[in-house]
Amino acid sequence: MISPKRPHLLYVAWGFPPSRGAGVYRALATANAFVDAGWKVTVLTATREVFEYQTGTDTDLELKVDPRLNIVRAPFSWVRGEPDLAKWSRTRIASNLLWSYARAKSDRLAFPEPVYGGWKKALLKETDRIHSADPVDLVIGTANPNVDFVPGWHLHKTAGVPYVMDYRDTWHLNVYTDTFVGSRFSRSARLEKKLLASAAEVWFVNAPIRDWHAQSYAPGSERFRVVANAFDPEFAQAFAGISKPERSDASGLVFGYLGTIYGPMPLRESLEGWRIARTRSKLVRNSRFEIHGRLGHYAEPDPTILALLKEYADDGVSYEGPVSKTAVADKYKGFDALMLILGRSKYVTSGKVFEYAASGLPIASLHHPETACTTILDGHQDWFPVPDLSPESIAETILKTAQRAGDMTPADYARNQAWADHLSRDKQLQPRISHLTELVAEASHG
Repeated sequence: MISPKRPHLLYVAWGFPPSRGAGVYRALATANAFVDAGWKVTVLTATREVFEYQTGTDTDLELKVDPRLNIVRAPFSWVRGEPDLAKWSRTRIASNLLWSYARAKSDRLAFPEPVYGGWKKALLKETDRIHSADPVDLVIGTANPNVDFVPGWHLHKTAGVPYVMDYRDTWHLNVYTDTFVGSRFSRSARLEKKLLASAAEVWFVNAPIRDWHAQSYAPGSERFRVVANAFDPEFAQAFAGISKPERSDASGLVFGYLGTIYGPMPLRESLEGWRIARTRSKLVRNSRFEIHGRLGHYAEPDPTILALLKEYADDGVSYEGPVSKTAVADKYKGFDALMLILGRSKYVTSGKVFEYAASGLPIASLHHPETACTTILDGHQDWFPVPDLSPESIAETILKTAQRAGDMTPADYARNQAWADHLSRDKQLQPRISHLTELVAEASHG
């Protein structure tokens, strides 16, 4: 008896392990989840050298890649900081400024997106090769960059293959100013409209972003879905039965931040609030505030952010550097409480809020109340949001969080972890995988 053919998913993600970008965790979890559901999965991503030379790598994260995944790496040429001068053309050597201008124009002609637009050609070449060798049943592109949507659109037009657009970020919505980026009649806006109208499904990380797109691009909006970033079930399992870290009476507590620091985040206000709190509490004065993660989006820490953190080094603030995804759970278990620092936006949820919730630890939310993660954490019994972003209000919130952190019991952690169960990745992905499996099955029998 011949077993039925497994449906073939082409999953397009510019950032995939060993990339250490924020979106890599969603991409990795999604690809692995489809394999677990019985799909054959081909991942189309960028070459390792791009991450090694430009954005930094997390080689330990590759241990999480399911060996059943077929990884295809399309060459990607990133102009920024090309380390090998032997790869420079004579034209570029003669005038790097003119060459860069011409390259930027060429990239945008290929696809209306700066930096990444030129990748379209390599993507389509690999897409056609993959589909010719083993016909693709579904394409999922996760963005940004938005050029990741091109293979799905291409196979839909040429072979009738359904595609899913997974918006890890937004294309034309500025999530901090709530404005449309560029003109609504621009080439990129018109292209986005076409793509959204023909997609089998469109995924957004939260309801406010989905609703904005449904209002801006009504055709096809009934297929818009919320697929939150969430946390991985095995991540939550690492916290089962945790208790407070052992510390001496004089050592105080350890407050932790784990994530990327970038953009309009109230970092200085948070640090100033921490400094004020230390003057009002012996417990906080004896405590430490450790910051783990990346400072900016590139391999080297952003010097401006690094300088700001050093201003508060005498206040028990330390920058500890990036953390491998495989070591994140252990880092959380070394904290007594968590600091959640985010930029103000009703559209910003952040991926780390789900991991914060899964840990069961007390959380000090040092972000504006209208930020989207407020709705995620509403109901968490050891969550302490600020009423505003003044250093004084932040200090009071830190003091409340510190007092609670000192009283936490194993039962308190377990209660918080049980509450967070609805935020797990499988709760978000499984309904979509089930629906898409049925969609592909119906198409194959049609």
